Amino acid sequence: MQFPESWLRAFCNPSLTSQQLADTLTMAGLEVEELHPVAPAFTGVVVGQILSAEQHPNADRLRVCQVDVGQGAPLNIVCGAPNARAGIKVPCATVGALLPPGEDGKPFAIKLGKLRGVESQGMLCSAKELKISEESHGLLELDDDAVIGRNIREQLALDDMLFTLKLTPNLAHCLSVYGIAREVSALTDTPLLQPEFPPVPAGVADRLPVTVHASDLCGRFSGRVVRGVNTQTQTPGWMVDRLARCGQRSISPLVDISNYVMFELGRPSHIFDLDKIHGGLQVRWGREGEQLKLLNGHTVVVDGAVGVIADDQQVESLAGIMGGDATAVSDDTQNIFIEAAFWWPQAIAGRSRRYNFSTDAGHRFERGVDPSTTVEHIERITQLVLDICGGQAGPLDDQTLALPEGKPVTLRVARAVKVIGMPVTQAQCAGALRRLGLEVSEGDGTVTVAPPAFRFDLQIEEDLIEEVARVIGYEQLPTNPPLAPITAKLRTESQRGPFAVRRQLAQLGYQETINFSFVEERWERELAGNADPIKLLNPIASQMSVMRSSLLGSLIAVLKFNLDRKAQRVRLFELGRVFRKDAAVVDSDTTVAGFDQPMHVAGLAYGGADGLQWGTADRLVDFFDVKGDVQALLAPLQPVFKPAEHPAMHPGRCASVWLDDRCIGHVGELHPKWRQSYDMVQAPVMFELALDAVLRRDVPVFQPVSRHQPVERDIAIVVKESVSHDAVMATIRTSGLPLLRQAALFDLYRPKKQADGVSGALAADEKSLAIRLTLSRDDATLTDDEIEASVQSVLKALAQGVAARLR
Repeated sequence: MQFPESWLRAFCNPSLTSQQLADTLTMAGLEVEELHPVAPAFTGVVVGQILSAEQHPNADRLRVCQVDVGQGAPLNIVCGAPNARAGIKVPCATVGALLPPGEDGKPFAIKLGKLRGVESQGMLCSAKELKISEESHGLLELDDDAVIGRNIREQLALDDMLFTLKLTPNLAHCLSVYGIAREVSALTDTPLLQPEFPPVPAGVADRLPVTVHASDLCGRFSGRVVRGVNTQTQTPGWMVDRLARCGQRSISPLVDISNYVMFELGRPSHIFDLDKIHGGLQVRWGREGEQLKLLNGHTVVVDGAVGVIADDQQVESLAGIMGGDATAVSDDTQNIFIEAAFWWPQAIAGRSRRYNFSTDAGHRFERGVDPSTTVEHIERITQLVLDICGGQAGPLDDQTLALPEGKPVTLRVARAVKVIGMPVTQAQCAGALRRLGLEVSEGDGTVTVAPPAFRFDLQIEEDLIEEVARVIGYEQLPTNPPLAPITAKLRTESQRGPFAVRRQLAQLGYQETINFSFVEERWERELAGNADPIKLLNPIASQMSVMRSSLLGSLIAVLKFNLDRKAQRVRLFELGRVFRKDAAVVDSDTTVAGFDQPMHVAGLAYGGADGLQWGTADRLVDFFDVKGDVQALLAPLQPVFKPAEHPAMHPGRCASVWLDDRCIGHVGELHPKWRQSYDMVQAPVMFELALDAVLRRDVPVFQPVSRHQPVERDIAIVVKESVSHDAVMATIRTSGLPLLRQAALFDLYRPKKQADGVSGALAADEKSLAIRLTLSRDDATLTDDEIEASVQSVLKALAQGVAARLR
């Protein structure tokens, strides 16, 4: 909310500077987001009166003006404004003046010069040139009582400070200048000027019949007829200025009056054109299919969940939100009906968002507006209408149906001391609450408050504790050190941190992405095989309705985003939490009963195996590239890869990753049907692992380097095509040879099929594997007999384990 300081000080004028006042409001929970003067700094601009305005002899659009600035002889100024004419008073920048900076950031200096051969001794200014307004319709015309020669900053109070407050939803009583003044009075113990609302005598007996059909929509409805108003008069300058300094543009006298009282007292109201109302008014819930054209030009369709004000023929207004175009006041309006009502907050909340707009009225009503002052505020509006537009007022009608009951709230002083964190007495608590204008009664160690009608936020004990802390001052809170012992949480030596995983993946060429934990339900069903995901009660968007149990859907979505922007090679990873239902999980400091929330790390590779370069031939990334990245990520641990199936991955190009008889994740190519669904030319290769397994690290154990040279022997064996590499290596590892240090496959040969299906010594269903064995012992050099015995033992184990024969 924005307002000028001068308007606030008209109600409460503490002996504080503007900055001190802003600091006081901020420390009381009313955050001052911005504080600046009405106009930026400039000098040398005074009030001038145009004595004459003659046509420029050499330019059709220029006039030569004689301007009196109170300095003796009038100044000769050339001006191109369309409204430059004799008799008006305008801002005049004299020679030497510095106007507000332009786009270059430098002040604009006024110098003596010539325009089309005529000397100009200054410049006549518009509101835009003085940075008072963004709009410019020519020279800024001043009131007739403006003093010639007076500094324009003093004349227009341009040093008045504008406060912009960022209010929390519970501070609805501060959505007006008077409401903020009431807070300032309590915070600074400064007298508050109470506004008076003398009843306006009735000059006519006319009434408009109003029937309230829904007391759960409208708890109180007040209104009055005013006849014979002149809507073609001008809104007073003082009102236009105050509205402008609240960020509200002047529209017409009646609309300006309604807006002015809303900013002044926090009371949204509406003024109907009485002659456009058919019969009486009904306050009720909408009906299916009813339509209303609003003041903003939009046509909306209402239903039974939206409150309306209707006449005998049609809906005329959205209750508490915006009036309708059919009964809007105009320059031809002569008779009006002024309405002020109490709309239940729960009946207004969320209705504006249904129609994708918001209004100042709806913003206030959905937070709560004082129901006890509808009559007083109509008196205020009526008096302003009569003063500005004339006319005669009718009797005031007031219907009270159902008002909120403020239940007493009790504050325990001992509880307040514990919550606030500093010693406070019962007298301090009671005094702080009384300063806020609350009705207080005291007991033994307790203070009870009967919330006034304008405080919808005082419902529980903590609300009163907050008020006490605000009035005493948050800056008074002591800076006590924490009472809990500070204990460093150190990782064990056998575990690394998540940042090390991020850094290693970045070194492997992957880029980190961070995504929402809530995803499309379709992703869970298709990519995670999760038919019963955790659903959100209040999703931020319809396509983000469930919690993710896998990171793969988010990575594929990011990949698709990049592919749509012509990315050719993409490497992505994410480290984040996933969410699954698990009845075995119990409540604790870090867990929620019934829900497992482990951390996962996932990666995705798409495009070329290497970036564009000259050293190697171009090829697409495949399963084995990403498998190698997973092995590098887990090293020095040795994972085991087993054929597996995964909902998101290709049935024949997917493997599960195992460590110590535990499946820690999967690696594989995207399933063809999902590749087709996402319209991808190539299938990305992905992996997803449990983070706790990835963080594991074996503690290094010292081993002396052998002083004797190892021996290498190569063997070539023939096995069936169905025998896997893992089976061969497992057989060698389990052969139990004490001298065997390493075994590595270095060649694979498959025979070319001939007509008879046989190629040399190999059958069509056989393959040849060449394996290098590394043998060594620490205490002596190996002998030929030891080497030969070890090789024969390996061959015997292979023959028994995988039916291998020496080639």
